[in-house]
Amino acid sequence: MTTAQESSRSSAVPSSVPSARRRRRSTHGRLLYVLPAGIVLAVLAAFPLVQLVRMSVSAVTSATLNTDWAFVGLQNFVNGWEQGDTQNAIVNTAIFVVVVTVLGLAGGFAAAVALRSNTKGSAILLGLMVFVWALPPVVNGSVWKFLLGDNGLFNSVFHLFGAQSFPFLYDTRFALLSVALVNSWAIIPFNALVFRAAILGIPAEVYEAAQLDGASPWQEIRHIMMAAVRPTTLVLAVLTIVYAFRSFDFIYVMTYGGPGKTTNTLPFLGYLQAFVRFDFGLGSSTAIIAVLFVIVLAVIYARSVRKEESD
Repeated sequence: MTTAQESSRSSAVPSSVPSARRRRRSTHGRLLYVLPAGIVLAVLAAFPLVQLVRMSVSAVTSATLNTDWAFVGLQNFVNGWEQGDTQNAIVNTAIFVVVVTVLGLAGGFAAAVALRSNTKGSAILLGLMVFVWALPPVVNGSVWKFLLGDNGLFNSVFHLFGAQSFPFLYDTRFALLSVALVNSWAIIPFNALVFRAAILGIPAEVYEAAQLDGASPWQEIRHIMMAAVRPTTLVLAVLTIVYAFRSFDFIYVMTYGGPGKTTNTLPFLGYLQAFVRFDFGLGSSTAIIAVLFVIVLAVIYARSVRKEESD
């Protein structure tokens, strides 16, 4: 080894050390800025969660809420399962989430494709969609409850053609699907905005090359637009699942869990058990099951975001 090579190698080693130290200091500096917000979030999130876990393994009712809670272990979980409420709520939640996710993503992508241009008409329609999405769920649910009622708009149209009223919200076969459709309609504007942003990011040269190759509009959608939004779709799917899973307002306003237990999902069942029947222990156990599902979804979402950023 020559003297020049030895000197270059020896000079390269110490120069990398200060740069590594600078990177560590920069990372530590960023963490210090985030630390206060992290502490506040940890306190506000950790304390209610600890109390929820304590309630789920205790006998807590309106009579014992302000006294010492008797420890009962997993009895609340067992009671909910044996009564059939938890099993029914899990099935309803699964059906609800699947319908909202599939229709929300498909409808959002279709709307994004239809509104991908920058014309004035597209801007007006996008503004209306944002207005619909921004409306409080209670307002949306109240409007749709009247539209789907016995004397609502849809059944009034059916009556004009001599058809009977359709029990959108009052039949055990259709109530859950009707509320899920309304939830899908409410999430489509948000999904459309995200999909549209991804589609607008496709270079114009890609479309020009496809047209020169004789690609049809459907082939452009399938091979260009769908491919471009694939990373976005994964993240958006997790967000839509979380949105559908935690849905409460529409069910509360439109069906209140009925008819019977048809539209009882896990979040709404926990509400009924804790704040209607005043069995806070049983309601907390149901909420814990919902929290476990949300934690799984949060982990999937975090990994999806990290993968998209690395790509």
